[in-house]
Amino acid sequence: MSTYLAIDIGGTQIRAATFNNECTEPIRHQRAKTHAPDGTIFDRLCATVEDVWPEHGGVVAIGVACPGPLDPKSGIILDTPNIPQWDNFPLVDKLKERFKVPIYLNNDASLACLGEWRFGAGKGHEDVLYLTISTGIGGGVVSENRLIQGHHGLATELGHVTVAPGGPMCGCGQRGHLEAFASGPSIVRYVKLQMAGGVQSTLKPEPSLSAKQVSEAAAAGDILAISAFSRAGKYLGIAVASFLHAFNPSIIIFGGGVSQSGPLLFEPFKKSLEKHIIHPMYLKDLEIATAELGDNAGLLGALALAQIS
Repeated sequence: MSTYLAIDIGGTQIRAATFNNECTEPIRHQRAKTHAPDGTIFDRLCATVEDVWPEHGGVVAIGVACPGPLDPKSGIILDTPNIPQWDNFPLVDKLKERFKVPIYLNNDASLACLGEWRFGAGKGHEDVLYLTISTGIGGGVVSENRLIQGHHGLATELGHVTVAPGGPMCGCGQRGHLEAFASGPSIVRYVKLQMAGGVQSTLKPEPSLSAKQVSEAAAAGDILAISAFSRAGKYLGIAVASFLHAFNPSIIIFGGGVSQSGPLLFEPFKKSLEKHIIHPMYLKDLEIATAELGDNAGLLGALALAQIS
């Protein structure tokens, strides 16, 4: 029986697990803190992998999900904001040297898409568009059963498409990106700016104000909170219309905490999408679904990458 090892590297924790064939229940599963006073991040990563390594050996391949930007073809982490020690870090070569098996690396959002396509809400679809809407907005695309990567493996940064030139500043330093309108922090930022301008709200402009609190206020009828989600849904619809024109998927899968706000976001999203689409055929038989893999999306995407590479 073939054994695969999957790794999900995040800003706060590292996860590693071993799996048999296409079973999504791990044989062994281990977590470690990404940042800790003892040793380096790479040392903790290797120790976590060793903790789940099967006693009999026989690992066929390792898949690794990591925040980008990264180059999956060279195996180099280019610039991961939450792990500044890994700028231009040759992760794949270092892991190959240590574990002597084939190793495959890709962006965590792209692998979440791959995981949903293979094991989750996208099963049975050949053309999948995946968007996670949370602290940032990430995404991935499977087209004709292949993950789109691009020349340097940098494709499908869907949160960084421009939906309003000259619009609000995005966390990446550019203006008018989708992420600057529809991510959790951007929704909160909009609410605070409106309150600072005198707009009334049941919310308080506290530093700890969260998108979840804005969502709860909107559900209770707060006009400003409702408008913040309407604005986010409008620009999400503009962006997704362009994604449909580019990729023509049969399913759109939404993940991330902001997507759990339900109709507050998705009713204005659907109206905007219908307004900006160039032909109704793009919406024919289009399924809109919620991600099924939750926190395991990156790990199971890494498993899928190891299995199909």
